[in-house]
Amino acid sequence: MACGSSGGCSGCSSASTCGSAQQQPQDLTAKLNPLSSVKHVIGVVSGKGGVGKSLVTSMLAISMARKGYKVGILDADITGPSIPKVFGVKGKARVDEAGMYPLPSKGGIDIMSVNLLLENETDPVLWRGPIVGNVVKQFYTDVIWQDLDYLFVDMPPGTGDVAITVYQSLQLDGIVVVTSPQDLVAMIVEKAVKMADLMQVPIIGVVENFSYFHCPDNGKDYKIFGDSHIDEVLKRYNLLLMARLPINPDIAALCDAGKLEDIEKTGLEDVVLPQ
Repeated sequence: MACGSSGGCSGCSSASTCGSAQQQPQDLTAKLNPLSSVKHVIGVVSGKGGVGKSLVTSMLAISMARKGYKVGILDADITGPSIPKVFGVKGKARVDEAGMYPLPSKGGIDIMSVNLLLENETDPVLWRGPIVGNVVKQFYTDVIWQDLDYLFVDMPPGTGDVAITVYQSLQLDGIVVVTSPQDLVAMIVEKAVKMADLMQVPIIGVVENFSYFHCPDNGKDYKIFGDSHIDEVLKRYNLLLMARLPINPDIAALCDAGKLEDIEKTGLEDVVLPQ
């Protein structure tokens, strides 16, 4: 109920207890470390697991780094971190009174992941949602991200606690939605799209992964997961299809070897991100 003051809440002696003041929206935006400098923050999301979201995050980072941009990856998939593995990054992140320091990949991509803080990379992370959300915020506020053009946030799949934390706390310039051809996945993509809309975060575009398999023997393309249904979703929400990526066993081998940066082409070379 409004107090009827013509001057608004500012300067009012009752602002701390007034119902009108308490109804003001709370700013949950987290602040970067004072020593950090990040021009653009891009979230990479998926409505479900198993569609190659972390792979797309990694290849987006590689693509932008090859264009001369300074790039970092914040691995927000706390309970299923995979970013250090595909880049072959090992060791412990350094921490001092100023903050935490990401570890660089061979190609100069700065990476922060919970696996760089654990005693053993195979140790499970048995934390409940609020703790996981706070760790993600700390990776944004406490890590010193130096002179980055793009910070990619590899978000956990779905629309749970951590996704909400990222949307509310990190200053996202937009998100990239990763999907695969199945009709079921297309339905779940709609959930991710609607969540972004509710959180008022722009959708940069959609990447369809596992779109087809190109047979090296006969040169034909085979739709292993059937016909794509993503065009219907794109049309319904007026979204941009950024790329269709094939199933490529060579990429899987590079990931297993920690040498993804050795990939010849990512398939995302023509992707345009906010400048």
